[in-house]
Amino acid sequence: MQIRETSIAGLVEIFPRVFEDSRGAFFESFNKQAFEKHGLPTNFVQDNQSFSIKGVVRGLHFQNAPFAQGKLVRVISGRVLDVAVDLRPDSPTFGKHEIFELRSDLNNFAYIPEGFAHGFAALEDSIFSYKCTNVYNKEAESGLLWNDPDLGIDWQVSNPIVSEKDEILPTFKALFSDSKV
Repeated sequence: MQIRETSIAGLVEIFPRVFEDSRGAFFESFNKQAFEKHGLPTNFVQDNQSFSIKGVVRGLHFQNAPFAQGKLVRVISGRVLDVAVDLRPDSPTFGKHEIFELRSDLNNFAYIPEGFAHGFAALEDSIFSYKCTNVYNKEAESGLLWNDPDLGIDWQVSNPIVSEKDEILPTFKALFSDSKV
C-alpha cells in the first residue's frame, strides 16, 4: 500500500495495491501488519456503511472524549468529497481542513485520527464505508456547521441536501470560543 501524508499530522490518504485481471479486481482494504508497519491504528471496533444520493452532504461530525473515534473511510461505490477538520487545540493546524476525493474506481481511502471533525459530500450516488476505533455513543456526539464561512470548505455541490440536525450544528468559533481561533 502507498501512504500519502497530508499537511495535517496524522491524517493520511491510502492507496492499496490493486490486482486486476480479466475476472475483475482484488485489494486488501485492511491488513493489520501493513497498518502497524505504517504506524496506523489496528484497533477498529465498529464498521459503518451509508448510502447517499448525489448532492448529499453529511457532517461535520465527531465524538467527544472518551468516545472520540478515529475513522478509516472509503467509498465502495461512487465518488465523494471527504473532509476532515483538525480539532486538536494544541495542533499547529487547529481549525484547518483537508479534502480528499475518495473514488471507488481508485479504491483509495483515508485515515482520520481522533480529534477531527469529519464529513463528506456525495459527488454521485455513493456507498460509503468506515471503520471506527471506538463505538458510537449518542451522548458524546457533536459537530460543526458544514457550511461555516470561517472554515471555508468548498463542498463542490450545488443545492446540497443536508439533514435538519446538521443544519443547526454550531460554528467553529462558537464551539471553540475559548481556544486560539
